[in-house]
Amino acid sequence: MTFVDSSAWFALYVVGDSQHAAANRWLASNQDPLMTTDYIIDETLTLLRSRGQRSVAIQFGWDAFAELFADCYFVNRADIADAWQVFHKFQDKNWSFTDCTSKVVIDQLKIQSAFTFDHHFRQFGTVAVVP
Repeated sequence: MTFVDSSAWFALYVVGDSQHAAANRWLASNQDPLMTTDYIIDETLTLLRSRGQRSVAIQFGWDAFAELFADCYFVNRADIADAWQVFHKFQDKNWSFTDCTSKVVIDQLKIQSAFTFDHHFRQFGTVAVVP
């Protein structure tokens, strides 16, 4: 299973993004099931809308909530508590709280790869970053 981060979703959905071609090439060759979280969907919707991609945000939302391309893991209360511990423990990193929830889910589910263009995932030290 491969975890999908908001940077990958953005690159896939925004044709003008500098990583759009790389994201599409990787997705076309991928054989693993994809998984994302509700926090990542929230972050992606917010990013798309804030960057003027309103219609793209709506399409992404429909696709994401229908789990068209990836299964969605819903972060629960225990995950949030664990993410808070990660957020607090790694104060030397500039990880967002959403990054911390992603790390918790990746570690908990023993996911070995992450589809992302966010360098923070390399700092986790537990997941191979693709593409």
